[in-house]
Formats: sequence, structure tokens, C-alpha cells
Amino acid sequence: MAKRRVKKRPQAHVAARTASSTKPGERIPKSMVIRIGAGEVGPSITQLVKDVREVMEPHTASRLKERRANRLRDYTTMAGPLGVTHLLLFSRSENGNTNLRLAISPRGPTLHFRVTNYSLCKDIVKSLKRAKSVGTEHTTSPLLVMNNFASKESLQNEAVPKHLESLTTSVFQSLFAPINPQATPLRSIRRILLLDRATPKPDSDEPPYVLHFRHFSIATPTARSSQPRALRKLNAAANSTNTSRRSLPNLSKLSDVSEYLLDPTAAAAGFTSASETELDTDAEVEVLAPEARRAPSKEERQAARNARRARIEQNPDDMDDDEEAEPQHIPLEPRSKDRVEKRAIKLTELGPRMTLRLTKVEEGLCNGKIMWHEYIHKTKAEVAEMEKVWAKRKQEKEERRRIQKENVDRKKKQKLEDGEDAELRADEVAALMQDGDDDFWDDEESGDEQGGEEDVEMEEEEE
Repeated sequence: MAKRRVKKRPQAHVAARTASSTKPGERIPKSMVIRIGAGEVGPSITQLVKDVREVMEPHTASRLKERRANRLRDYTTMAGPLGVTHLLLFSRSENGNTNLRLAISPRGPTLHFRVTNYSLCKDIVKSLKRAKSVGTEHTTSPLLVMNNFASKESLQNEAVPKHLESLTTSVFQSLFAPINPQATPLRSIRRILLLDRATPKPDSDEPPYVLHFRHFSIATPTARSSQPRALRKLNAAANSTNTSRRSLPNLSKLSDVSEYLLDPTAAAAGFTSASETELDTDAEVEVLAPEARRAPSKEERQAARNARRARIEQNPDDMDDDEEAEPQHIPLEPRSKDRVEKRAIKLTELGPRMTLRLTKVEEGLCNGKIMWHEYIHKTKAEVAEMEKVWAKRKQEKEERRRIQKENVDRKKKQKLEDGEDAELRADEVAALMQDGDDDFWDDEESGDEQGGEEDVEMEEEEE
């Protein structure tokens, strides 16, 4: 009989490697990207949710399956046992507006955004001249780059309070685990999540807080020559030994070679994008070139030991205390002079793109006190009245917790007093288990299903 083949799951290895690389006590942020009202948002929002999940990988629920009957409480209930720290909730209003809520589990705060414009990953790929195929970039978290969040223009904006701007910045910074530039290997940074805040003009009707969401892939090829790309093509064609690739470009329709070098028609037509132009986006940096050093062989190690012993026998008085002991290892081959090489930092857009407009900030997880609203402005008297309402709600909540705790303590005390009844109940359960009667457990499970919330369906596909 042939041996059954068992497929391996690389996700488990990646998770184990990530868990081992983090220090004890450090909590890795995990997220859920969810559609609220799964059958009502439409196919475009469904695809946008999938694209955002790819951005948040690997610490996100990539295969989360939403049901139409699921409510927000179902996800918040499962967030605690799964270690989820952030919830990104996409929904569509009755007017057709696409909304995004970014909430921190379990106690908030919650940021409300309106997605004014967005482009899917497939749209970005079609617009690029040289699209990048996705490989292993999503095995590590992206590098978060926040631009214009603390500039002078943004600080002068009085529409949004300063403490709420700092709160919004902290919420976005907590999406991913902090990195240590000295200890983080550069090869592990393969993607960039760019959040650019638009600067509103003074005395204008523009929204006070608008973010541009962009997602890029990082490539660090060896820096090419500083010559223009067209000139490099001419040199490559002239110096190539392959006859099939030696043909020069057709310049008969051009009046001067400068037209070919500058290529004004392509630039005017907009065929080049900001994520593809080499002269504009390629930043060259100097790094130490990796150098492979050969470990000494067995004969070389033995020769080094013999030379050391001979040196000690000739000058026993000059022997140091450190040289009395036999060396435990022979060092590697000495490193040669450090060689510096130039690397080009090239960004290729992966998508999606989103323009987010902050409309509301509230305490709690989507059900707390409103801290700021873009459209609704209240007077000091109305704010004081709302403070009284929330203080009363808080007092009632604490009273319910106190009563619940008293009831739990009373039931525990009653169980301790009725110890004989508890032992008898345990004997009955053990007898049912020995007899193989499953009616007892079926009744318990059916009762739980009728009284509890509908669970979130989490399906894991084997690769």
C-alpha cells in the first residue's frame, strides 16, 4: 500500500519562526479586517477587504469568512482568545458611502473614516508598466512610514484638537510591532505602508484630516550607472556580442538624438508613473558588501595548534595566562578590507490606494463617548449634559458589576457548602460517560447553541 502523502503547512513554520524571534513579554499586534454586512457591501468592497488583508499580513486573519448574520459582538468576543488587538471594519451606508472604522480591542478608542476614493490592487497592476509579481514579501510585516503628521502646517490646524491628533498617530503606530534599526536585518523589510496626511489650506472648506494610504514593495538591486536609461541602452547595444540583441533602436524619425535621450512624448503622455521612474525614485545608498568567509579546514586548525605549541616551547617565560589553556576554537579567516557597494532603493506600488477622511473619534469599541465629530459641534452646556449622562451610565455599569460579583461569590459559597451534592453530580456524569450515553452532552450543546451568540466561522485551508 502506498504511503499517504501529508502536505506541509508553511504558515506554521513562519509563525513559529516569528514567535521565536520576538522577545518574551512583547506582544505582536494582530488584526482582523472585516466586512460588516457581508452581503450588502458589494463586490468592490469585498475585494478591497481582501487587498487590505494582504497589506496587514502576516499577523492578520487572512481566511476569515464573514456571515451575513454575524454582528460586531461576535468578532469582539473572539478577539480576546485569538489575541487580536486591532479591528478594521469596512461597511457601506444607505447613501452608498464606504466607511472604515479602526478600533483597538477591547477598550478602544475607535477612529471613523470615510473612504472617499480607492483603487484595488488589480487596478494598480494594470496601470503599471512593469508590475511586480508577489513572492515572499508578505511573510514579514510592512514598514510603516508616516508623513506630515507632525508638521507645522498640521499643528496649526485648529479644527482637530492636538490631543486627538496625537491619539490618531498612536493608533496607527500600534498597528505593527516596533522595530529596532540596530537589530532588525534589512532583508526582512520588504514592504512599505505609507500614510501621508494632506495639508489643508488655511481658510478653506477642505476636510481637516485626510490621509492617503499607499502600499509599496521594496527592492534593493545593485546601483546601476548614473547615465540615463536611453544612453545605457545604446552602450549595451554597441558592446553586446549577441547579434540578436545588438540592433540599435530606430532613430530615423527623430531629428536629434536628444529627443531619444529625453523622450518627451512618453513623459507628456503619462506612460511613466511615480513608482517606475528610475531617476526620480531610485535613491542610492552605500552599504557594506556581504563577504563570505571560509571556515578553516581540519588541517589548517591542526597546523595552527602545532605552531602555537612550538611558539610556547621556544619562549615558555613569555607565555601569557590566556595562552596556557588549549584553544577551544580556531577563528575564521580574517576579514579583508571592508568593501562598500552602492545599492538602489526602488519602490514598486502593490496597492491598494485609499483616501481616508477622518469624521469621528469616540471612546470605547464603537459604542463610547464621542470625543470629536467633523459635522456636529456642541456648546459647552451640551457637552456638560452629555458628561452627566455618561457618568450616570458608568455608575450603573459599576453597580451591575458589583451585583454580578456578589452573585458569583454567593454561588461559590453555596457550592462549597453543598459539597456532597456536587460529588454526587460528578459521579452521575462519570457513569454516563462510561455507559457511552451521549444524550447528556447533546442536550448541553444544543442549549449552548440556542442561548449563545453565533460564532465566527474561521476556515483554514491547507496548502
